[in-house]
Amino acid sequence: MNTGVEQTEQIEVKRYAIPYPVSAYTFPREASIRYVRFDNLHIHIELTDGRILSVPLQWIPTLYYASPDEREKYEIDPSRTMLLWDPDKCGINDELHIADYLGSA
Repeated sequence: MNTGVEQTEQIEVKRYAIPYPVSAYTFPREASIRYVRFDNLHIHIELTDGRILSVPLQWIPTLYYASPDEREKYEIDPSRTMLLWDPDKCGINDELHIADYLGSA
């Protein structure tokens, strides 16, 4: 196909050696909660594989508008994939599934 445009620039392709084989990398398959902490803007969820998931509290209105003391009254479900706030134990009635904040697979 002739576009009438003369190609004057050559593109040089550089190749670099990869220092580690793909087997040396970690690709998490599952996410389990190890530890949870809050600051004024985020909930930080440390996962058992070492990742830390930080979610803005503004994304979760029930936590954003709750007092810091109430936020701390969560429970981790037995599968360690969800945080639960029991309205019989605190002023929050919510559950947070960490998979919802990890993006699509």
